[in-house]
Amino acid sequence: MNIIFEVLNKYYGYTSFKEGQYEIISNILKGRDSFCILPTGGGKSICYQIPAMIFKGITIVVSPLISLMKDQVDSLNENGIVAEYINSTQSLNDINDIIKKCYEGKVKLLYIAPERLENDFFKRKLKNLNISQIAIDEAHCVSMWGHDFRKSYSLIAEFINSLRVRPIITAFTATATEEVRRDIINLLRLNEPKIFITGFDRKNLKI
Repeated sequence: MNIIFEVLNKYYGYTSFKEGQYEIISNILKGRDSFCILPTGGGKSICYQIPAMIFKGITIVVSPLISLMKDQVDSLNENGIVAEYINSTQSLNDINDIIKKCYEGKVKLLYIAPERLENDFFKRKLKNLNISQIAIDEAHCVSMWGHDFRKSYSLIAEFINSLRVRPIITAFTATATEEVRRDIINLLRLNEPKIFITGFDRKNLKI
């Protein structure tokens, strides 16, 4: 059986993918940057989580919402996938313990708030990790033309550029105009990304 489907079934209990997911995952596993627009509820997170399980190194996920971060990590841990998050609610000791686990290869996904990249000491800690993938959730936040601009998102490209080995970069959002799309690709310095657009429509909602 295809390893992608093996991971899907083992950790998520599914036997098939939603629209676009398999193609996105396959592209990431080929080592190509990806820019993905999937509707809310379209299963964005599984697109970077499955490659994270297959890659040898760690996947760093940049996520803007502490509550969403915690929910994702709790859900992953319940499924037997070792994930951690680092944000402003934790003590320095907690953060150091988590980073130590990352260096020991015990963590597959590390979720961080973009504001963490304002801390040079924290960035130096991350730089020596074996990072296979950096996934940017809510990628529209990087663009001043987006509806939820976050200044700290502008530090992501600089951080990627500082790494000795450039990981695969994947960016996800539920909505982006053509102008915002170009802006995101440029500001994150995505390397000839394959663009996936499965639409903005949520088929489970009717007006």
